[in-house]
This record gives sequence, C-alpha cells and structure tokens, in this order.
Amino acid sequence: MSKTRVAALIIGRAGSTGFKNKNLHHVKGRPLMHYSLMAALNSKYIDKVYFSSDSNEMKQEAQKLGAYLIDRPDELATKAALAEDAFQHGYFEIKKKEGEIEIFVPLFANGATITPGILDEGIEFLRQNPSYDSAVTVSEYNMFSPLRAKKLEDGLVKPFVPLDQFEDATCDRSSQGDCYFVDCSGFVVRSVCMEGFDYGEPPFRWIGKKVHPLMQWGGIDVDFEWQLGQLNFWLDKHGFSEESTPYDIK
Repeated sequence: MSKTRVAALIIGRAGSTGFKNKNLHHVKGRPLMHYSLMAALNSKYIDKVYFSSDSNEMKQEAQKLGAYLIDRPDELATKAALAEDAFQHGYFEIKKKEGEIEIFVPLFANGATITPGILDEGIEFLRQNPSYDSAVTVSEYNMFSPLRAKKLEDGLVKPFVPLDQFEDATCDRSSQGDCYFVDCSGFVVRSVCMEGFDYGEPPFRWIGKKVHPLMQWGGIDVDFEWQLGQLNFWLDKHGFSEESTPYDIK
C-alpha cells in the first residue's frame, strides 16, 4: 500500500438534465470539470486525486490532467442517485488501493468556485483541530434567507418555514442576521465521516456534525446555464483567464 494520507475524489456523471453536458461545457477555455480537478491537483497536501464517472469523455479529461480513475456504477449514475453514495463508493475504492486515509476531500465536477488555497486551509484546520469532523466552504447569501423561502401550495405562495420561528421579521434581507449556505465548492472531511453516514446530518451527511466554515463569497455548484454569469465573475475576480490560472498547473 502507498502512503496516501490525503486523497481527493471528484464526481461527475454523464446524464445531467438541468444543464446538458455541463461538466464538459467550456468556461474560460477549459471544461467546467477542470476547475475542481486543478484545485485538488495543485493542493500542497493532497497526495492523490481520483475522478469517478460513468462518462468515458469525462474520464479522459480527468486523466489528461493527472487524476486516477474510478468507474462509477450505473446505479450510482442516475438522476435519482445520491451524491453521498457516489462519494462513499469512491472512498472505499480508494481505500482499497491506498490503505487508511487521514483526510478525504470529496468534490463535485460542477463545483468550480474553488482554489487549492481553500482546500489547504481546510486540511490545515483539521490537522490543528482534532475535535472537528470537517471544514467546508460557505458563502453568504442573505437574499436567500429562510425567511424569504416560499412554497406553492393549492395555487398559493406560502411560507416554506413557519414564520413564528423568526423574530423581528422585516423585508430587510439581513433582518435575521447573515445567512450562510454550504456552497458545494469544497469539502474536507475526516475519513470517519465516510465510513457510515448515520453520524452525519442531512443534507450533507458526509461532513459529520462539528463543521468548520471555510469563508468565501459567491460559491456555487453549476446546475443551470444561467449560473455561468456568476461563475465567470467569480473566476475573473480570482485571477482566471483563458490563458492562465492564479496558480501553476501541475
């Protein structure tokens, strides 16, 4: 067995529906899936980077960058399949190859708002703080506060969350304080979190319970074509262009 202490796994399936072939869509001259791969491959601490997919084209792209491949089973590549199951499958496949893993970095192929520095910050934090289960990227989105969330019921717009749970509710987007979302760009977790999900909490059961925030802004996982404007803005502000990245590509 090799001495892989930190392993990353990027997952991406072929059958995306909201934005067809999104992971292969070119953004600033490179496929969307390259961004999470490049971040993991250029981390100071990640020893091996794996890519799990049912798509031969995506696997070829990942292999070109230097990632190792995992075949994603058909039953884990459907629209109904859960990401957590694909992550766990990949984790155990990597464990077979590499032995015990200290820290695991599960990433999405469409989670492009990520850099090596953010991942390294998370790895450093977990090593310095053994009581924490994980470190994950979060972005402030006060305009999407639960206070403003609605559902459609019987042809009416109704509160998604009971309004009696809020104090001093007003139309001010910040009336309930800052609202942070796990933006699905970066996850850094202890291996114990991947061994069984009963310990974790939905919807991201693979991050455990005691979670450290890795603060950023504008983080998203791209599920629809209209999100590309936000992604391009984020990439511009972080020094990406068609010709270069803010770090040297290995």
